[in-house]
Amino acid sequence: MSDLHEKVWFITGASKGFGLTLTKLLLANGQKVSATSRDKKSIEAETGFHKGLLALTVDLTDESDVIKAINGTVDHFGRIDVVVNNAGYMLLGSLEEVSNSEFQQSMNLNVFAFLNVIRNIMPHFRKQHSGHIFNYSSSAGYGGDASAGSYNAVKSAIIGFSEALAKEVQPFNIKVTIVSPGLFRTSFLAAGSFTTAKNLIDGYPTQRLVDTMTQYNGQQPSNPEKLAMILVDTAKMADPPLHLVMGEDAFAKATSYYHNQLVALEKNKKSSLSTNF
Repeated sequence: MSDLHEKVWFITGASKGFGLTLTKLLLANGQKVSATSRDKKSIEAETGFHKGLLALTVDLTDESDVIKAINGTVDHFGRIDVVVNNAGYMLLGSLEEVSNSEFQQSMNLNVFAFLNVIRNIMPHFRKQHSGHIFNYSSSAGYGGDASAGSYNAVKSAIIGFSEALAKEVQPFNIKVTIVSPGLFRTSFLAAGSFTTAKNLIDGYPTQRLVDTMTQYNGQQPSNPEKLAMILVDTAKMADPPLHLVMGEDAFAKATSYYHNQLVALEKNKKSSLSTNF
């Protein structure tokens, strides 16, 4: 990691999970990290004191708060080189069970918070004609899952707008990478780490899904430290990949999704091509 000595990282959702793992890895190797959370004390409690750490309390859904955090980081470290949009949570429930307010709250943190960071880091990245944005999606972004439709929606949205973003910022020498993990051994499946629709309806499998996820916690097959190391290596690349589909389960889901889509397209090809005048 010696060739990363001049990079400054801005990481959201850094108090636990992927964000905390990456923050700890970078700090252990002498890197500079601006780490955000809803309460900076939760970051400091996990990392201890590091001269390269700037822990910030930030409400990512409040654009003025995001602007303050980005400008404060630039003032403190002189620049930002890598942004990691990681903060988010999972909302479970069938689409009939999930209320408008629950869905909107999920969109606010899982989608609009990312856009708040992107919109306000771009003037800095364009000015320095460099930068790398990592946007965390999920294997859930590849196809719909019963009782997880709202989570599928936000993670698919991240994939879609990140692909557009990559094309928009390429002329400014700015890189974009979408990180789509499967099941990694973080606290993400722990009770209280995800949200369930308040009004459950008999007949939907939501509660069974919640119980399964809670029981599976601690047995996820993939190692978050290995993913963090891959992100660090990716940030070194002159031509980094747009997509990082991480974990055997995520890779299997993504390839199955694309295969099934191609099969369905071919099956309906005659109808698809029949609409010209």
